[in-house]
Amino acid sequence: MIRFHAENDVATLTLDRPERHNALELDDIAALRRALDQAAAANPRAMILTGKGRSFCAGVSLGDVGGEAWSENPLTALCDAIESLPFPTVAALNGGVYGGGAEIALSCDFRIGVRGMRCFVPPARLGVHYEPAGLARAMRVIGLQAARRMFLAADEFTDEDLLRIGFLDDLTAPEDLPAVAMARARRLADLAPLAVQGMKRTLGELSRGALDAQAAARRVARCWASEDLREGLAAMRDKRAPVFKGR
Repeated sequence: MIRFHAENDVATLTLDRPERHNALELDDIAALRRALDQAAAANPRAMILTGKGRSFCAGVSLGDVGGEAWSENPLTALCDAIESLPFPTVAALNGGVYGGGAEIALSCDFRIGVRGMRCFVPPARLGVHYEPAGLARAMRVIGLQAARRMFLAADEFTDEDLLRIGFLDDLTAPEDLPAVAMARARRLADLAPLAVQGMKRTLGELSRGALDAQAAARRVARCWASEDLREGLAAMRDKRAPVFKGR
């Protein structure tokens, strides 16, 4: 169900159950968590999360994640794990995004969609109260009013709608998605890792209203003292591309 590949500082995770629109069951969530651990162990500078077939992800079975038996909802834990990865993540949305698949996409730092895709989150039509952590995640990324449309009104969003509300950063033809997503990931991977990862952490804390000012100050100081800063300045002076080492 989950395929992993890493090459040239970019890891790629692919949801590979196209016959079910890459819908997730509990075992799949656990497998994806393990794949995230595998990706983190590879120490990439960027990661792509994508799907195979006509849909990116059709969400999670309500029978698997519904009810009140969980101390922590498995989908919430999965999305928290994606969001907290130290390196930047790119969701390459190869098709439709439905239900919890939307939250998985929102957990990534960047989202690239394909023309003709749709997004629909149906809980309000089923009598389900979506998890508060997921609602908060949507508000942080697309804002309150767009989250109202997505969750309260259960609106269906077109590709252009998704671009307009900030759900998507870019929109491309389906056949161009792998190359466009890899180009974005490569640009991220070529930047200074300490600065990128430090600012990702700080932006995340700021967006949640939970800035650890002392930790952020240490991240800033580490970059000022880094070999990467010296390399970046030297590359600018020499008019060449920098080669960052992450130290």
